[in-house]
Amino acid sequence: MAFAFIFPGQGSQAVGMGREIAENFASARHVFDEVDEALSQKLSTLMWEGPIEDLTLTSNTQPALMATSMAVMRVLKEEFDVDVSAAKYVAGHSLGEYSALCASGAISIAKTAQLLRLRGDAMQAAVPVGAGAMAALLGASVEDAEAAAAKGREIGICQIANDNATGQIVLSGEKAAVERAAEAAREIGVKKAMMLQVSAPFHCDMMAPAAEAMAEALADTVIAEPIVPVVNNVTARPTTSAEQIRNDLVTQVTGRVRWRESIEWMAADGIDTFAEPGCGKVLTVMLRRIVKGVEGAALNTPESLEAFAEKLKSNIREI
Repeated sequence: MAFAFIFPGQGSQAVGMGREIAENFASARHVFDEVDEALSQKLSTLMWEGPIEDLTLTSNTQPALMATSMAVMRVLKEEFDVDVSAAKYVAGHSLGEYSALCASGAISIAKTAQLLRLRGDAMQAAVPVGAGAMAALLGASVEDAEAAAAKGREIGICQIANDNATGQIVLSGEKAAVERAAEAAREIGVKKAMMLQVSAPFHCDMMAPAAEAMAEALADTVIAEPIVPVVNNVTARPTTSAEQIRNDLVTQVTGRVRWRESIEWMAADGIDTFAEPGCGKVLTVMLRRIVKGVEGAALNTPESLEAFAEKLKSNIREI
């Protein structure tokens, strides 16, 4: 079994995230304590008790999702003897790329939490509320999405923000431009084009101020060579170069999340199982729309961690 760890991004959060893992494993509780200390905030209390309105604030959501993923990874290692080095690759969707880098040893947990707090604040502050928008195009090809975005760009910023899966593409940019693009998508026959309820237009040129803030923060961040190659959002290809990681994390703020291409590349390179440590199963479900014949495993309960560890051990015994 050749597998990759894939880490979820914004949208997977929920009140209670990580609580069951923390209640069952001291090693998980230590991770949440580390993040709380790094942020000088009881983020874990917010994660477990809410309110959801505060948890969904970008500056809270981003470190919270990372903390949950890292708690699962710590439990896998300390309780089930499954180290990240057993994977062939790691990858993460948008902010999940920071989780992937943390899991692979490139950035410490405390520093990752601080970077994500800064990233969340910077992304929220980059654009006045209501000035930007995002729209999901369902049933659209990349060519359809590019054509629709081009219509939007006639009046403002509009670009592909997320190429999530076959037939699932998200546009981002100035509100009027994205609305025009959504209308154009319907006119060219896209199955569904719907405006999304988001707090900011992520992964487009309107995020340039946030990219500048991240460039400044990352310039002073110690980034080690990851234990496992990271398939990043910007290139959809693996890297272990600290400098490329640093540069691509800045580019990622305004650039396209090439998730479909990342999964397709890993599958073509022999990955047959994708394990999603953290909250929810968004990426696991998305796999079905990207490649056929691969397995997905959402790792977010004690039972799912135990089952995954046993599957790995069984595979080793068969070899």
